[in-house]
Amino acid sequence: MQKQQKTILFFSLLSVILGGPVYADGLGTKAEREILLNNEAVESISQASVVQVTGVQINPTPEGIEVILEVINGQIQADDIRQEGNTLLINIPNAVLTLPDTQEFEQSNPIPEIELVRVISLPTEQVQVAITGSEAPPTAQVNIEAGNLVLTVTPTASAVTEEPQDTIEVVATQEQQEETGYNVPDSTTATRTDTPIRDIPANVQVVPQQVLQEQKVFRLQDALRNVSGVTFSDSFGDRFSRFQSRGFRLEQFKNGFRDGFNSSRAALEFSNVERLEVIKGPASVLYGQVEPGGLVNVITKKPLFEPYYAAEFTIGSYSFYRPSFDISGPLNEEKTVAYRLNVAYENAGSFRDFVNSERVSVAPVLTWKVGENTTLTFEGEYLYDRRPMDLGLVAMGDRPADLPFRRALFGPQRPGYDYSEWRGYAYLDHQFNENLALRTGFRITSVFEGRNAIIAGGSVQEDGRTLPMIVSAFNQFYETFTLQNDLIGKFNTGSVSHQILFGLELAKETGFFPAEGDEFASGATLDIFNPDYDSIFFDDIQQGSRNFSQRTNRLGIYLQDQITLLDNLKLLIGGRFDTVESANDFSTDQGELETTNNEAFSPRVGIVYQPIPEVSLYASFSQSFAPRFGRSADNSVFEPERGTQYEVGVKADLLDGRLSSTLSLFDITKSNILTTDPDNPDFSVQVGEQQSSGVEFNIVGEILPGWNIIAGYAYTDAKITKDNTFPEGNRLPRVPYNSANLWTTYEIQKGNLTGLKFGAGVFFVGNRTGDLNNTFEIPSYARVDAGIFYTRDNFQAALNIKNLFDTRYFEGADSRRAILPGAPLTVLGTISVKF
Repeated sequence: MQKQQKTILFFSLLSVILGGPVYADGLGTKAEREILLNNEAVESISQASVVQVTGVQINPTPEGIEVILEVINGQIQADDIRQEGNTLLINIPNAVLTLPDTQEFEQSNPIPEIELVRVISLPTEQVQVAITGSEAPPTAQVNIEAGNLVLTVTPTASAVTEEPQDTIEVVATQEQQEETGYNVPDSTTATRTDTPIRDIPANVQVVPQQVLQEQKVFRLQDALRNVSGVTFSDSFGDRFSRFQSRGFRLEQFKNGFRDGFNSSRAALEFSNVERLEVIKGPASVLYGQVEPGGLVNVITKKPLFEPYYAAEFTIGSYSFYRPSFDISGPLNEEKTVAYRLNVAYENAGSFRDFVNSERVSVAPVLTWKVGENTTLTFEGEYLYDRRPMDLGLVAMGDRPADLPFRRALFGPQRPGYDYSEWRGYAYLDHQFNENLALRTGFRITSVFEGRNAIIAGGSVQEDGRTLPMIVSAFNQFYETFTLQNDLIGKFNTGSVSHQILFGLELAKETGFFPAEGDEFASGATLDIFNPDYDSIFFDDIQQGSRNFSQRTNRLGIYLQDQITLLDNLKLLIGGRFDTVESANDFSTDQGELETTNNEAFSPRVGIVYQPIPEVSLYASFSQSFAPRFGRSADNSVFEPERGTQYEVGVKADLLDGRLSSTLSLFDITKSNILTTDPDNPDFSVQVGEQQSSGVEFNIVGEILPGWNIIAGYAYTDAKITKDNTFPEGNRLPRVPYNSANLWTTYEIQKGNLTGLKFGAGVFFVGNRTGDLNNTFEIPSYARVDAGIFYTRDNFQAALNIKNLFDTRYFEGADSRRAILPGAPLTVLGTISVKF
């Protein structure tokens, strides 16, 4: 009955959204092509709402012609220029052609070297300018003058008589690329196509490069503080970061590839990160097995075709040192091959006793323009990381123990973690024509984790001070191979336009755990109030006796259609079928192979209605799946866990598109959860259910020139609704009812202090329960950060203060024996130079 009520409510909201009048306004997509831009054009580009092209003028110039597009209702931009034969095509997004007497403009032979100039509207809500040369495609320079778009067109002589020229050239520097600001209007993650966020029926947030730089982000938890409803969960010994979103796990991806335990064991390295894109809610329709909380996709930096050199050095509290450099540029005169190299080294102490860490990162990228329509990119990553296994503090009663935050509850006699990670990527992008494109990606990873640690082996004993200790030592080796193919096509059925995505994903993941180096021991203890680390002693250390290996094969096939019914009415339909096979070998020579299979179909349906160009109303239904391996008491194979979400929301572009906001309401039910079989406690049954509902609000962009903001609030009610082990009504762990974030900066625009910038932010997380049994609670906190920055020509100095008021707080918890204290007042100073 409850599910029927949710379904009725969902479609009732749909009918309300579709009940109003329909207007022919909308926003177009943005293609990432290279264009020739002068400084004025770059500074004038605005991610605004739809503009109207009301007139076209062609004027002769000494070099050729000048094409002027007269506009009203906003600012115009051109960011997609390409050649087809002798024609130069210029696509203008977020624009409609509204000429007084005709639906298109055409003029033949304005000068002898130009055969035709044609301006038309495309069904994808773009205006296209096509300029055909008599012997070769012309070149064009884009300018913004008095709000109009001006194309300065120069004819090109025949390629037979002159040396070939690059008609499309990037002159924007890295600084200009990073000055896209806070408000990133498009996302490639939510639909695997470059789509305006306002056209996506989901809550999608982007943490851009500028925010990462200003906040001096080196760990993922510092970046995701800026996303409403996403909270830090745990790190299990500070080796990685895990997060909760909408009550459930937030999955991690990099460049569209799963970045799970088999492909990454250490914390994410940020030296080569360009931005983060976060999808909230189920995302299995395009990404396969993911929890219903959503995913964060890490987008890495790509090569530039103009020389760029940057170096940075950060020094901070607790002996923190981090030099890094980022260099890029072309490798040949034709600028068809470019590279990028990011290198970073980090050495740090900690506010925690006996905690020191070191990491090295090298990330090269090479891009080759094989032809006009084909690009091949190779990307590599190497990461070395070592640190002790520090689980943090422990719970006493229903709260974290009252201990100094610096207190180490592990044995410093053993080193802890040692990681090495290698990754290789290859991307092939080919444009068959303007309506058909292929994107192929391949990734291989190889990961080693060595653990040699003495850690807490359970909760504090009844005396309230004695903590059992264990030896945990082993080696792990992981490899993954993933192939993705996306075919993207555009076509019309009458007045309705379609963008079809058909994809195939194949993946193989293996893990090997050798007996050599495998050690376990128990029996030692540590007094948490008066620790004597030298007294930690184990009588009998057991050695591993056999190898263990695991293998997982995944196949996913997905289909998606982005349908434009009207300029302001868009429909998104998609589905994915996945099959996952897992095999575990628990023996040595002969092999006792246990294999299980999971299959699932994950749909998504969403609709976006834009009553005015600045406002989008949306509603969506989506499902997720996560495989569950094993068997019940009757030997039946477990089915996948399923997540089902209903979501409605509204998005608004304010202040001429400089500021964007999203308000969303969601309801998620997770089913098929394993819980104790009441008839056979040694087995499990799939009758568990968890439910989460709430509201999220986020806003990002520029309020006034130089004044930027990124902020959000979330209310989440996540609880157990069915279970045989834990009481129904218990809160889900590490999920606060309330959380909020605010970060804002202001840069002085004029005068002698031009280039001086100030920043401040506050991050609030409400109280959270620490486990499913709700035996202890993690207190709420509010952390205040601040920063001051000064930029002069190519030089920048920055001072970041994190936890300005030295608030005592806990970031998250894995269990009663692993509660992570937050860092006290921390100061980071950075000097950087860019050329």
